[in-house]
Amino acid sequence: MHEGQDSGYKPNLGLVSGLSLVVGTVIGSGIFFKQASVLETAGSPFAGLMAWIVGGIITLAAGLTIAEVGARVPKAGGFYSYLDDIYGHLTGFLTGWSQVVVYAPAVIASIGGYAAHLTANFLNLNLGLVRWIGVVYILFVMGINLLDHRVAAGFAVLTTSIKLVPIAILVLYGLFFGQADAIGTTAHQVIQTTSGSFGMAILATLFAYDGWVLVANIRSEMKNPRRDLPLSIVFGVLTIILAYVGVTYGVYRALPAHTIVALGDNAVFAVVQAAFGAIGGRLLAIIIIISMLGTLNGKMVAFPRMAHAMARDGYFPKYLGRLTTRTHVPAAATMTIGLAAILITTCTNSADRLSDMAIFTVWIFYVLAFIGAFILRRRQKNRGYVVDFKTPLYPLTPLVGVVGGSFVIISTLQNDFSGAFTSLIMVLAGIPVYLYYKNKNQL
Repeated sequence: MHEGQDSGYKPNLGLVSGLSLVVGTVIGSGIFFKQASVLETAGSPFAGLMAWIVGGIITLAAGLTIAEVGARVPKAGGFYSYLDDIYGHLTGFLTGWSQVVVYAPAVIASIGGYAAHLTANFLNLNLGLVRWIGVVYILFVMGINLLDHRVAAGFAVLTTSIKLVPIAILVLYGLFFGQADAIGTTAHQVIQTTSGSFGMAILATLFAYDGWVLVANIRSEMKNPRRDLPLSIVFGVLTIILAYVGVTYGVYRALPAHTIVALGDNAVFAVVQAAFGAIGGRLLAIIIIISMLGTLNGKMVAFPRMAHAMARDGYFPKYLGRLTTRTHVPAAATMTIGLAAILITTCTNSADRLSDMAIFTVWIFYVLAFIGAFILRRRQKNRGYVVDFKTPLYPLTPLVGVVGGSFVIISTLQNDFSGAFTSLIMVLAGIPVYLYYKNKNQL
């Protein structure tokens, strides 16, 4: 768990690559589809907009906290290494197990499948081909990640740049050409529902904001990780917040509340078509597919590097800890996770459900990491340890992260107890595996 050349990686990625991975991994399709569901859940456009803002504040607090944790635990492996250092090897292993074995293949299969579904609809193809289109997308992104890591980083920069164009257009169109007075109305007035729940609307936005932390997994490939990793997290999260809040405000300005709710997932398409006609809607569909491939790439970059770090530490099969001789990428780990995702894609219809369930335990480890900021400050207080980034407004900022993360956990238990319990069982199933490798390698 060392940095730079000691880990075997080539440290030649800069701040732009880090920012692109943060923004590109988080902003997939949700920014174009979630406005109506959050509005309906919140009960009014004002409450819906505030849900995005509050969710963004919690996410920013989490990002600022993890930026300090990463500065205090400057190791490869991301969250796995952080919790291993703070709480010990078992907690670290279960963190990596939950992300690499339980969550990664399912979420990659889910994203690939959704992009494939949009592609089939766009090209008017038989929906029976969706599985195989998804397999092609996963193989394509996996192939990119078997090349030099600068290719995957370049793909992240490209896809992120493309997806930011319609986001900027939607914000500007809503600000300067929007005629609807949606902000002052309530969804209840027009759809006659009393289902509004501000808390559940915030929960929906927190899931939409998730994924930014995966950039920590490429720490060893950054030229200046002590500077660029915290900057990538903080400015990446700020960009994401501005994008989500900006698009939401633009849509609320452009369409009445009842129309947004009635259109559902097609609300953003309606705004684009009003501005640019039918061709605008088709271009947006293409950009959303590209956007999702960017998100898929972010996952495929991050998860194999965590698996590689765990294998180097002796907790996964040795072959996962190898890097290619010429390109210095974790090809074996990338192919293993990619093939597992393809297996889920071709053999089950459960990718979405599996990834949704796994999110519960991912958030448990998030909260442990936020609490870890307090533990690390106390532990390193008298060691003269030089930290390149400290969380502003401490201790309030990490407390916001802890409260926000706890809210996600409690809400999930209340709304999907069986899914949360199943997720917990899948993670705890890693304990025998941990004990096996611990005894085998005398760790």
